[in-house]
Formats: sequence, C-alpha cells, structure tokens
Amino acid sequence: MSTANSQPWITTDLANTLELDTELNNLLIPVNRWLSTLKVRNHSEHTLSAYFSGVNQLALFLRGKRLTWTRCDKRQLAQYISFRLDEDKLALASVQQELSAIRHFYGWLIEEGLARINPTTGYQLKRSPRPLPSIADIDMLTQLLDQPAPDTPEQARLWLRDKAMFELLYSSGLRVGELVALNMTDIDLSDLRVRVTGKGNKTRLVPIGAKASDAIRRYLPHRNLWVEQVDSALFISEKLGTRLSTRAVQQRLKVAALRAGIAQNMYPHLLRHCFASHMLSGSGDLRAVQEMLGHSDISTTQIYTHVDFAKLTQVYDRAHPRASHPQNEIE
Repeated sequence: MSTANSQPWITTDLANTLELDTELNNLLIPVNRWLSTLKVRNHSEHTLSAYFSGVNQLALFLRGKRLTWTRCDKRQLAQYISFRLDEDKLALASVQQELSAIRHFYGWLIEEGLARINPTTGYQLKRSPRPLPSIADIDMLTQLLDQPAPDTPEQARLWLRDKAMFELLYSSGLRVGELVALNMTDIDLSDLRVRVTGKGNKTRLVPIGAKASDAIRRYLPHRNLWVEQVDSALFISEKLGTRLSTRAVQQRLKVAALRAGIAQNMYPHLLRHCFASHMLSGSGDLRAVQEMLGHSDISTTQIYTHVDFAKLTQVYDRAHPRASHPQNEIE
C-alpha cells in the first residue's frame, strides 16, 4: 500500500485506517491507480485531493453496503446522493463536485476494462437557480472613480495606484486574481490592450479604456520608485516594494468607497460584474463579452443579459410593427 507521503491526497490517518480496513482498501486500490494516472498527466494536487475526497465518500458508502464498484448501479448512486444531501447536509454545489469526480472515475474504470457500466450516465442533479450578481449603476462608479484625491501626499500617491487598479478592473472586466498577477510586459498602453492569464492558465487579450490607460500612466512613475529589486509586477505595494495581494486590493477598494461616501458594499468582483452588465447593455454582443471575460461557457455570461423592463419596453415599442397606435388613428 502506498503511503501518504508518496500520494499527498491520502492523509496519514487515512493510510493507517486503510491498513485496518481490507474492504475499503480493496475499493480504493483502483482509485489510487486512477489518481496516479492523473498526476502523471499534470493534474494539480488540489484537483487530485478534491477527486479523492469525492470518490472516497462513495467508497465508504459502498463498503457499508458490502458492494463493489461494479455493483453500484443508478439506484445505489441515487441513494448515496440522497444520503449526502439529506443526512450529511451537503450543499448542492458540493454534491455536484463529488458527482463529477465519480463520473470521471467510472470513465477511467471503463477505459481500463475494470467496469462495463457508468452509473452516472444520464444522472443529473437539478441545479439551483444561479443568483444574479449585484450591479452598481454608472453614477455610483463615477462617484468612486472620479472622487478627488486625498489631502495628504502619501494617501494621494496611493490613490494614483488604487485608481489605476479600479479603472482597469472596470475597464477590462478582470478578476482580482488576474489583476494582481499582471506584469509590466502584459500592459500595452500604445495599443490599449492588456494580456490576461485567466483560469486554466489561458491567456486572452482585452481592450483598455482611455481613462484606465491615463490612470495607469499617472501611476507608473510612482510604481518605478516603489519597486524593490527586479519585481515585474504591475501593481506594487508602496511599503514592501513587491506585488500586491488580492486581499490588499479588496481592502483598498473598501477604503476608497468609504472615502467617496458610498454605502453599498464594494468589492473587486463587483467591478467585473459592472463591466459585463454595462458592456452587454450597450452592445448586446454576448460572444464578445464572453471572450473578454474569459468565460469558457457562454451560459456563465448569460447571467448578465437581464435588462430593466423600461428598456425592454423601449426596444419593443421601436421594433414591433403593432406596438403603438398610428398617429392619425381616430377613435
């Protein structure tokens, strides 16, 4: 049996338990082979741990019923899912993740000739409706971004950097993690574009607005004074001279909102929501906004397609041939 040290997704306590539990050990032997295969394919340790956690819970369930992987059918799977939701009180999203791990594992078992049927085939949990993101209106963003600089020189310098960050978040729809990961070489102020490395290490090019570009230009002289050694980060901590953290950006946005007299809770992802909503409202080009946001699935972008009823009515009145009465109509 492999130890926890050789396979990080297995804890020491679990490894000790496996030595005492032959039935569970037999169930997990193919799981360990599967995870080892995924590790060779460069899956992250975080992914391997998540996969192991999901499949291990089903293994425990099957051991309790004295079943093997090949004797787990759709009925047994449904019982397991119900148990996780009703007895273990797991959130629907967490059960979805477990089901995804189980689906991948059974796919591997079939590839290896260790199983003939995947009980997850055609099995789907009903998704809960995705909540619409909060959106700040344009007036509130203007209140935040166009506020006067603080009175003290030190705070005024920090505001130049903070304004550049917030303008870029709203201008280009970046995630806060993408923002702090930016290097100097990722920004092209002459062509007004930024190269962003998003989820899955995928890169995309996104336009930069004129206001964001101007704010970055005003910040750069201070950045060059603050930077320590040869740090390539675009956004630098004045005190440390190194790359800013996501936590620092979150805190600075709350400070700026408070100083601007904004009561609404402001957080970096809200600026990304505003970018998406305002871009869709102005253009209606869902595919273009999907590309700029870096969404792999267009359904994620579609949550921003809600519009207020007044605008909907205006569009209807302009477009539908029988929406309004002719001006010369006599009652």
